[in-house]
Formats: sequence, structure tokens, C-alpha cells
Amino acid sequence: MSSTSDRFDNAIAAIDAANADDPFTLSVDGQERPKEQTHAEMMTRWVRELEPGASEELLLAARAHHIRRWMILRSTFPAGRSAYLRWRRALHAVHAELTAAILEECGYPRRSVERVAALVAKADLLQAGDADAQTLEDALSLVFFDTQLEPLLDDLDDRQLRRALGRTWRKMSPNGRAAARRLHLSDRAVETLARLVDGFADA
Repeated sequence: MSSTSDRFDNAIAAIDAANADDPFTLSVDGQERPKEQTHAEMMTRWVRELEPGASEELLLAARAHHIRRWMILRSTFPAGRSAYLRWRRALHAVHAELTAAILEECGYPRRSVERVAALVAKADLLQAGDADAQTLEDALSLVFFDTQLEPLLDDLDDRQLRRALGRTWRKMSPNGRAAARRLHLSDRAVETLARLVDGFADA
């Protein structure tokens, strides 16, 4: 029978394998890597930093939060906010289903499978004040700032940036916001956040 450690390692490896054939890439230190696999690793690192005592379920949810995200492209839904939200709900359902299947295959008990799937699917846990859901939201926001902020500075005007960045900032906890202020961002990015995001420059 596999040990608990083996079970966790096997699940992480299976999630990484599921993300390894992502057709989209992300450049990290000059190396092109599968985007969602890279995001998953970054999520895991942030969750461990934000919550040193993170449970196994939380770490699994961090690793699987966007598993095979490219399966449902945004372009398959119409433009507009309501269609965007439908796309997000469809993605959450797929993420939860794929994650649950992996955890079941690795021998996790039903309670753990359901907990991780609920975290991956969001399941209104953030609104209910779930601490693990908040840690995941903070980690996701930090990955966003770290990987997507710079391109947005060129693509969006100040009004659009204020809305997008402000929406992200408002979802973050004080712990997550403190971590965001420690990010190694460009001077331009820091200036933009300080100018457009209420509270970013607060000590």
C-alpha cells in the first residue's frame, strides 16, 4: 500500500503531467515552458509562502487550480462580461472534474477529493470566508501580478487598468497584499499600482 507521502507525490506528478502538453507557453528566465504547468508551480510556491502550514488538500488545489485550462478557450464564448462568467464557470467545472479523477486514482478518500474539488471549483467558498479559498485567491493574484501585469500596461488604458487591478486587489487579504508589495516588479509597474490601486502604496 502506498504511503501518504507517495500518494501526494503521485497526485502532484499526475497533475503536472496533465499540464505538460499545454500548447501555450510562458517564458521563465529565458526558457519557454508550458504555461499552466508553470503557473501551477508558482501557485504552489506562493501557497507555501503565504501559509507555511498549508494542508495537503490546499497544496493539491493550488497545483490543480487551472488544470488543462486550454481545453475551453475564451474565444469559444461570445464577448462580454456575462459570457466571460459562463466561460469561467465551465472551466471551474472541468478543473474540478479532472482533479477529482486524479485524486481518486491516487487513492485519496472521498472527503479529501470533495474538498480539493470544491476549492478548485471555487464553490462560493471565498464569499463564505473560507481561509484556504482566500489563500488560493491571494496566490492566484500574486501569479497574475508577477506574470501578466507588464503586458497589461501596454494593452490597457488607465481606466481599464484601474478596474482590472482594483478588482484583483479588493479580493486579496492583508497577507496577500503585503506579499504583493514585496514582488520584484519594474519601476513602471510599481508606479502604476501606486497610482491606480487604492491602498497599494499604504505601508
